[in-house]
Amino acid sequence: MRKCNSLILVNRHCPCPTDNVRDLVPVHEHYPHILMEREAVQALFGLMEQLDGWRQIVPVSGWRSLEEQKAIYEQSLRDHGQEFTEQFVALPGHSEHQTGLAIDLGLRQPEIDFIRPSFPCEGVCQRFRELAPAFGFIERYPAGKESVTGIAHEPWHFRYTGTPYAEELTRRKLTLEEYLENRIPLAVQILSDRKNS
Repeated sequence: MRKCNSLILVNRHCPCPTDNVRDLVPVHEHYPHILMEREAVQALFGLMEQLDGWRQIVPVSGWRSLEEQKAIYEQSLRDHGQEFTEQFVALPGHSEHQTGLAIDLGLRQPEIDFIRPSFPCEGVCQRFRELAPAFGFIERYPAGKESVTGIAHEPWHFRYTGTPYAEELTRRKLTLEEYLENRIPLAVQILSDRKNS
């Protein structure tokens, strides 16, 4: 089985590579149109099984093609305007969803906002958030890091980085940008911490 590049950085300054090869599969049999990288799906399935999450949490958006991201961006501009769109919708070609490693999740309810699904910091959603690093997922756009990520706080958007990266990023309260910028010094620190523990 092909290993995905789980640490790929995609943001407004780093476009999604056009040669990014994907092994996409449905996140769940009941959501055949929502796809992610196979490795990420296996991790997500394990996490959801552990907290019986499929009953209360729904996948809202997984992998998106460039064309789909363009359509979402343009629709958001029409519906919500420039300021909102720049905060919550990545530029086409610069969306993590194009990697197949990102997923937006929502609390199951009659109506779900596609752009900003409800994923509160309580109940099953908070339990998901707490367990996520052990399964290789990070909350990608945390509050207080908007100037680093270039995206507003999105408590519903999770990114698969794999373990142990997700655990280290969460423990150290780092975004993917911060981790990759300081990767060599951080790797040395991690090894040092493990030797001393």
